[in-house]
Amino acid sequence: MAAETTALALAALLQAMQIGLAAASMNRDVGAKWNASPRDRQPEFSALTGRLRRAVDNHFEGLVLFTIAVVLVVLSDAGSPLTTLCAWLYLLARILYVPAYALGWSPWRSLIWAVGFLATLVMIVTSLFT
Repeated sequence: MAAETTALALAALLQAMQIGLAAASMNRDVGAKWNASPRDRQPEFSALTGRLRRAVDNHFEGLVLFTIAVVLVVLSDAGSPLTTLCAWLYLLARILYVPAYALGWSPWRSLIWAVGFLATLVMIVTSLFT
């Protein structure tokens, strides 16, 4: 398996972990009964739960672009040390993003996000010129 595809698989597992972390935090705030309900009304969550939920949403957005980048690199046979580095930078940035968002590290959260985003863009651009 290419390094970029391995990073994508690990990013997907990170997303699953983030969903579980946010769900556990929601359970602490409002109980498992609400979490399993149809959620017709939005209860008040703690700041931590809100941040964890937003981090999940943010990673879904980033994961779409990163998936496109990996598919482009693999299908165009554009894998290189640069795309490998970018894939691992994306994953590292997403791992660091979770505590950065949860703990309110400002402006570090935005800088960490930017590293992952730029790494993804470099992968896409690289695939175009190979």
